[in-house]
Amino acid sequence: MMCAAMDQNILSLSTEKTADRLQEFLQTLKEDDLATLLQHQAIKGKTAGAFLRAIFKGSPCSEKAGARRRLKTYTCCIQLVESGDLQKEVASEIIGLLMLEAHNFPGPLLVELANEFVGAIKEGNLMNGKSLELLPIVLTAVVTEKENLVYGKDELSGEECKKHLIKTLCSVRWDRQYVVQFTSMFKDIPLTAEEAEFVVEKVLKMFSKLNLQEVPPLVYQLLVLASKGNRKRVLEGIIAFFNKLDKQHNEEQSGNELLDLVTMQSGELRHVEGTVILHIVFAIKLDCELGRELLKHVKAGLQGDFSNNICPFSIALLLSITRIQRFQEQVFDLLKTSVVKSFKDLQLLQGSKFLQNLVPHRSCVSTMILDVVKNSVHSWDHVTQGLVELGFILMDSYGPKKIPDGNNIETSSGLSRTPQQHACKLGANILLETFKIHEMIRQEILEQILNRVVSRASSPISHYLDLFSNITMCSPLVLQSCSSKVTETFDYLSFLPLQTVQGLLKAVQPLLKVSMSMRDSLILVLRKAMFASRLDARKAAVAGFLLLLKNFKVLGSLSSSQCSQHIGVSQVHVDVHSHYNSVANETFCLEIMDSLRRCLGQQADVRLMLYEGFYDVLRRNSQLANSIMHTLLSQLKQYYEPQPDVLPPLKLEACISTKGDQISLQEPLDHLLCCIQHCLAWYKTRVLPLQQEEEEEEGFYQDLDDMMESITSRMIKSELEDFELDKSADFSQSTGIGIKNNICASLVMGVCEVLIEYNFSIGNFSKNKFEEVLSLFLCYKKLSDILNEKAGKGKTKTANKTHDSFLSMNFVSDLLTALFRDNTQSHEESLSVLRSNNDFMRYAVSMALQKIQQLKKTGHVSGPGGQNPEKIFQNLCNITRVLLWRYTSIPTSVEEESGKKEKGKSISLLCLEGLQKIFGAMQQFYEPRIPLFLQALDVPDNKGEEVEVTVTQRAAFQIRQFQRSLLNLLSSQEEDFNSKEAVLLVSFLSSLSKLLEPSSPEFVQMLSWTSKICKENSREDASFCKGLMNLLFSLHVLCKSPVVLLRDLSQDIHGHLGDIDEDVEMEETNHFAMVNLRTAAPTVCLLVLSQAEKVLEEVDWLITKRKGQVSQETTSEEASSQATLANHPIEKAIIMELGTLLTFFHELVQTALPSGSCVDTLLKDLCKMYTILTALVRYYLQVYQSSRGIPKIMEKLVKLSGSHLTPLCYSFISYIQNKTQSLKHTEGKKVKKTAAVAMAMARVLRETKAIPNLIFAIEQYEKFLIHLSKRSKVNLMQHMKLSTSRDFKIKGNILDMVLQEEEEENEEDAASEHEGQNEEPAKKKKKKK
Repeated sequence: MMCAAMDQNILSLSTEKTADRLQEFLQTLKEDDLATLLQHQAIKGKTAGAFLRAIFKGSPCSEKAGARRRLKTYTCCIQLVESGDLQKEVASEIIGLLMLEAHNFPGPLLVELANEFVGAIKEGNLMNGKSLELLPIVLTAVVTEKENLVYGKDELSGEECKKHLIKTLCSVRWDRQYVVQFTSMFKDIPLTAEEAEFVVEKVLKMFSKLNLQEVPPLVYQLLVLASKGNRKRVLEGIIAFFNKLDKQHNEEQSGNELLDLVTMQSGELRHVEGTVILHIVFAIKLDCELGRELLKHVKAGLQGDFSNNICPFSIALLLSITRIQRFQEQVFDLLKTSVVKSFKDLQLLQGSKFLQNLVPHRSCVSTMILDVVKNSVHSWDHVTQGLVELGFILMDSYGPKKIPDGNNIETSSGLSRTPQQHACKLGANILLETFKIHEMIRQEILEQILNRVVSRASSPISHYLDLFSNITMCSPLVLQSCSSKVTETFDYLSFLPLQTVQGLLKAVQPLLKVSMSMRDSLILVLRKAMFASRLDARKAAVAGFLLLLKNFKVLGSLSSSQCSQHIGVSQVHVDVHSHYNSVANETFCLEIMDSLRRCLGQQADVRLMLYEGFYDVLRRNSQLANSIMHTLLSQLKQYYEPQPDVLPPLKLEACISTKGDQISLQEPLDHLLCCIQHCLAWYKTRVLPLQQEEEEEEGFYQDLDDMMESITSRMIKSELEDFELDKSADFSQSTGIGIKNNICASLVMGVCEVLIEYNFSIGNFSKNKFEEVLSLFLCYKKLSDILNEKAGKGKTKTANKTHDSFLSMNFVSDLLTALFRDNTQSHEESLSVLRSNNDFMRYAVSMALQKIQQLKKTGHVSGPGGQNPEKIFQNLCNITRVLLWRYTSIPTSVEEESGKKEKGKSISLLCLEGLQKIFGAMQQFYEPRIPLFLQALDVPDNKGEEVEVTVTQRAAFQIRQFQRSLLNLLSSQEEDFNSKEAVLLVSFLSSLSKLLEPSSPEFVQMLSWTSKICKENSREDASFCKGLMNLLFSLHVLCKSPVVLLRDLSQDIHGHLGDIDEDVEMEETNHFAMVNLRTAAPTVCLLVLSQAEKVLEEVDWLITKRKGQVSQETTSEEASSQATLANHPIEKAIIMELGTLLTFFHELVQTALPSGSCVDTLLKDLCKMYTILTALVRYYLQVYQSSRGIPKIMEKLVKLSGSHLTPLCYSFISYIQNKTQSLKHTEGKKVKKTAAVAMAMARVLRETKAIPNLIFAIEQYEKFLIHLSKRSKVNLMQHMKLSTSRDFKIKGNILDMVLQEEEEENEEDAASEHEGQNEEPAKKKKKKK
């Protein structure tokens, strides 16, 4: 009751005009009574605000007692608010009133109040943190105090006092549950940059102490706080925190933790990361400066060690801000640059042991981007659009470029790819993985791919087709929902290039099997295209129909296992028979066959496609055999002479179309016969054994067999005169008859090849059949010789173009095996017929070479199985075994001695060439299968023992065989040395050496053997020397830096070519016998300069990397000193490398190099050397600021450059200029100006252009050395002779000579005026120039 009376009394007194009575009454109250009253009113709540206002009215700050009462009131109110006993509205009202009155406090009491807050936080007395809203007002009021305040023992200004309070606040332990409120509180306090830094550092330290779910709201508050400054540090801290979390999570996943636990944590972490990214993107929209800081932060990471700056989280963040238009282009450019730079760095590291020893392996940006794709499954919708755009940007920018008359063949996954190709592949992987994960974006990805396929038809689009194919293979059923876009694309088939159509149709196969409507749409489009006016449209229709026939099986066709099909891979997840009735398929296929028969009346190109495709259709859809074979039979009858005694057996005239002056091929008869031969062979082996009872089915088969036999016998009897193709015939491309004869000759040669394969295949090692094969070959060879002879005489070389052989790769493999490796007694007699003809043996090996060349050029071979990588691989293995045996068994030297009169390459040399090409093709297309390939070449001695043999051991075994061959060659005399074979052997050894593990003893043995060969053998053949030296360097760089090797070679070059000063007598060094007067320049000289350039690039890369690391380290002095010590080996290695290179250049600039590419390249490399020396000096200028001295080793390098290089560079420049002067002098004296002199002048002019660049580079180096000398107080210029001004040097004796010569010339000109007045003006002009 007493409390209530006092409350009422205080409230009634507060209504009076003056506060005197209220003041008197409050002075009578004890502090405890006041606290009790306040508590009573606050809990009751109704008049708490009025009561508090009354107390403030009666407690003026001008009086000491009033001010103390106010302070007590504040303390009580803060305790009440924190207690949690008050209603929310009452607590808010009280805090609001306290805020309003805070500015009336005197300074000392404000400091006291602030200290109470700090004490409460320190002791953990806060209950709900509501009162923290008051602290910013208190601190702001402290700042506004004009008088100095007592803080502890010191007197400080309001600003300094606030700074100390904030420091104290940031140094105490914060309760985890109030961290967000503390951070939010600071945004209302005016902070200086230093204070903001304290706060940000404190908040960032708290990240690791919070639960994961508490991090996003804290990040939000921190970003609001960042608008006051310290944006860079805030972003760095957030990115570093999540980078650390990601790494921990990945380690846990790779450990043995329970999978469900890890998965749960993963989901939670990704959702938190997604929320934080959204907060940052929102903050960047409001504060563009934050976005700019983010870009700067990531760019800084590209220069140094990016593992802290670039991580999956920062990449996801960058992709999210692409939705902000002003940052879109910058972000994609940055990501593109970082991807390509990452791949380039990786390539540089993999190719240099020197760099591998200095720089630890780091994760690639591409892996991080694919991690982002994987993480985006956790509702990261804000990232997916950026991922799709990045994927297409990479594919658009780094896809295959159009090469005139060239083929863009994709190589296998491996080091053979360039960084740009890797970037393109990464773009495709991003899109494929995004397509699998995100349903919402699928339509857009598919639309963009198909739009590019249609709109960029003239550019190479194989990468888009591959991506589309991968998408359809992975999920044909998912794509049904996007079928409208695919169907729309079909409408453009008639207008697309044939290659694009084939790729597109191959890609949509799985879709056609699950979507009837799509299949029907395609058939309608193809039927229209069949009658289009454009030839390509009709070819596209044929390609489409053949593809459909291959993939829609008729009931009763052989299973896939019976006919190993290549495109069976495309049928992933799809079973045809579960969707379509096979009887309906039969009707459908026969309809298509009817459409295709009409094509046999069209141009040769259309027919040719049909003949090439029928065999694959037959193999995949054996029930169509009757229809296909009857079609081929009726077509052949049109060009076949049925009378058995008529020669020749084929109507070649009917195959050629003549329209006015235009003569062209109408019927590719050779392709028709080739198709029949393959179909027959397949039919006999696969279908006939299953149809022994059904005799009536064999009618067409017997007819075709009889016709082939008849053609064979009559082609053998026919002479070239019967075809009107003898030596007297006209084969020029300029006349109608010549063109016609060329077409006929091509057809006859093709028919002969087809018949050779047919008769060999059915001959079953019969002597008669093999004699027929040889007769057919002789006919082929006669015609081939005539064509080559005529082409040699004619001006045009079109006739000399080699046509693709009609022999299938499988047959070539069988033929070679029979000729070289078949030791069966019963086959001996028949095979001797073929083996006795050396031309035929050479032809068989040449055809193998042609097939391999075709594979390397186009990625596939012609003939059956030519599109099937598995079959090609098997054939390559078989061919390699034979060629390897033949080359190692019968060396070239033995073969050449036995038959020196024969023209062309020896069989052994052809075998070696074939082996070299096969290994090249293997590394290009089958890199993952090389272990299997090497295994196939080995013939195991003991079949019972299965010892695991590594790739290195297998490769080393093959290397040893070819090392012996090369040693045998080198043991011969110089005049008997076979240069072509030696070059091929070195090339082959280079290919094999790439398979050796650099850390293996086999690799070390290979390097020491190559080095020994170079040291002990002297050959004057430039191409052999170049190949061997390239091999030496390629091996050397994988063991250690090649600078010492370069120095030794430069001394050899100097010794052989002599000094620029003719008076100096040279002592010939002989480190490498391979360097001699003939090979020293330009061969070895250019080679060592190109290697030196690579070393300079590596050093430049290291300097740039160190610069980036140092700029990142400067954020913390302690970290900087530790990192400097740790990274000191890099600096030492850079200086040592440059020092040895300096001695290399020291030798070359004293060498009397011949004018031309050697001098030109040397000047450019010297310029680069000085540029990199300048970069190193600038690096030390940068790090010297962090109170580090210059290493003594650096001083030695500068001294060496001043004494051993710069003066000699100037001497070398004078040497070049003197040569220029002497050449001009010779020309001026009216020596007859020949083409040789003109070329020499052009060379000299090109060389002298590089001189100003070199002088500028030297002067820049000296300029920065002066800067470094001043800063370090070390005289680095004491060993440098400052360069003289080269522009205004007057030499009196030379001036007199020139003036005297001009006088003589003027006298001669005057005399010539009387001699020939007609020519005088032109001559005069020429001389006065």
